[in-house]
This record gives sequence, C-alpha cells and structure tokens, in this order.
Amino acid sequence: MKLSIIIVNYNVQYFLELCLLSLKEAVSSIESEIIVVDNNSIDDSCEVIEKHFPEIILLKNKHNMGFAKANNQGVALARGEYICFLNPDTIVTSGTFKRMINTSRELPNAGLLGPRLINGVGDYLHESKRNIPSPLTSLRRLFGIKLGYVKSYYADHIPNNSVGDVDVLVGAFMLTKKKYYTAAGGFDEDYFMYGEDLDLSYKFKKKGHQNYYIGSVTAIHYRGESTDRNATYIKRFYEAMRLFYKKHFKSDTILDTMVSVAIRVVAGIQSFRNFDKKKNSIEQYYLISEDKNLSRDIASALDDKITIVESIKKEDLGDKNIEIIFDNNFISFDEIIDKMQEFRKHNVTFKIRPKNRSYLLGSDFSDGKGEVITF
Repeated sequence: MKLSIIIVNYNVQYFLELCLLSLKEAVSSIESEIIVVDNNSIDDSCEVIEKHFPEIILLKNKHNMGFAKANNQGVALARGEYICFLNPDTIVTSGTFKRMINTSRELPNAGLLGPRLINGVGDYLHESKRNIPSPLTSLRRLFGIKLGYVKSYYADHIPNNSVGDVDVLVGAFMLTKKKYYTAAGGFDEDYFMYGEDLDLSYKFKKKGHQNYYIGSVTAIHYRGESTDRNATYIKRFYEAMRLFYKKHFKSDTILDTMVSVAIRVVAGIQSFRNFDKKKNSIEQYYLISEDKNLSRDIASALDDKITIVESIKKEDLGDKNIEIIFDNNFISFDEIIDKMQEFRKHNVTFKIRPKNRSYLLGSDFSDGKGEVITF
C-alpha cells in the first residue's frame, strides 16, 4: 500500500507548515509521498517547503489554476494506490491514515472516505457529512427554513462520532483509491472553486460506490484560511450549486429561476454584512509546556502574563476568557486535538506553537481568518 497526499496551496504559508509538520508524524510508518501544488502564492510558501521539507514533491503553478485543476495536476504525479486530498489548513493525528484505510477495508464497496472535522476552537464542522443538495434542499439552506419531506443540507441523521454511508464529503479531506478516482473522471475542472467535492461525491455514487464518513477519526480544519466567507463566497458557492444541478439534474425552469433569484438576494444581503471578527479580550493565558524560555518569549510577544503548566483540567478553566497555547515540542498533535475537544467552551480559545518554530497560530472563528503571532 502506498499513499499519495495532495495539497493545493494558496497563500497560507504558516498553516501549510503546521499541516506538513502533522503529516510528517502521520506518515512516518507508512509508504507515502506528499505532493503540494502551489497556485502561484505570493507569500513564502514555496520557500518554506524547499528549505524545511525537501522530500515533498512541489509543483509551482504560474497562475491560480483553481482547486479542481490543481488537484488533478497532483493526481497526475501521484504513484500511490490511495490518494488523499487535503487542505493546507488542516492538522491530522499520527494514526489518521492507517485508521482510515484499515476502516475502509471493512466497509462494503467503499469509495470516498472523510473524517470528523473540527474547527480551531474544537467545534464540530457539520459539512463533514452532507446530503445531496437538490434544488429544494439548496433553497432550504439559503433561507434556513424546513420544507416538509425535503432533506436538510447536512447529514445529521448520522451521529458525529459514528461511521456511516453519506452522500457527500468535504474536499478539505477526502481519501480514496486512485483507480476509483480516475474511473469517476476526477475533479471536474468546470468548477474553479467550490462545488468540486459535491460533484465528485455524486459521481462516485453514480459509479456504484458508497461514500463513508469516518467519525471515529478526527482532524482539525481551520476552514477560514481556505476562503473568505463574504458576499463573493456566497455568490460563487451557489453558482457552483447551479452548475451542479445543470450537470446532474433534469432542468426545471421554475426551480432554476427560484434558485437564481435566491442567490442574488442572499448575496446582496451578505454584501452589507460586517465580516470583521472581534476577538475575545483574553484574561488568562495558559502555556502547556515545560519550556520557561518559551514562556518568556511568548509573554513578551503578547505583552501579557503567561501561566506555564504541564497539564490542566477543564474544571480549572472557570468563566474567564482563556487562551490555551499548546507547545508542540511538549505535546503531540494527537493530544492537542483531544485537548481541544475536551476543553471546548465558549470562553476558551487555542493557539499552537509548532515544533521548533517561533510563531503561534490558530483561529477563533469558523468563518474568519486565523491569527499568526510571531515571537
């Protein structure tokens, strides 16, 4: 068994590096290759890969080719039996891929596989498992209303920690056999951004495969790093839905018109929203580490006091606005993901200091950009 991990990157240098550090542990005991397709980033993403991760296969595009085409470029280079599409703003555990692949071997006719995703404050991401969004389902989601027998957008009938057959998985993390991907036609390059994962999931279903949500495996997806969730996002997202309907559903003039009008209305409403996020005023910082020099450096960067601890309990957190900083030199990615879920509270946020790096990063919002603090 060989695994090819394909990452399409665009201007998320720090989150990409954190992702690659987690992957280094995750693939240490399996035959694998990591392919990064960079869509003409203007930050130092490529330089970071070349300097710190020379073993990675790096393809530099001179233009932003879009998500679908860039992933297909990666697949063309892939030599693995299995391929995994992974966003650059994700973190995985050491056993992620072994557990995913071993679980898939026990499932009938497994096609695409996806894990349980959480965001930067430990909240479950409902897009981890979805239903096929018919035009009526799309209208239900647009306006947040229930329409009798019409399915919801998310596959909430499957418990978040369970394993189950679902229609649609999210493109932030998809794993499958390369031969199945090729037979299904791969990502449709008519989609530039958004909708590609929906289209691929549906094509797998039409090929007779079952797509499985593996809720027993958890990964972090910071999410806000991959896209700006503003009016432009709303318009592009629902235009992608329209393209999906055109390709896979019988045309219905009335529904087409309704969806088109709804897209314009919602995008217009979104254009007046303020997407600036207000960070909590932190009253207490905890650094989980044993490195006192690190504690002093971070305290200086934050211009605030840091309490350094080797362990902490949820009941000790109280009701203050607290930020917990994980030192990845001291605590593993597996432990970090477990602790984020254990400590999840409305008043608690998290940052990670990647191993041997002089910066902290995290995201307090599922629909906003993350934060990088250098020291």
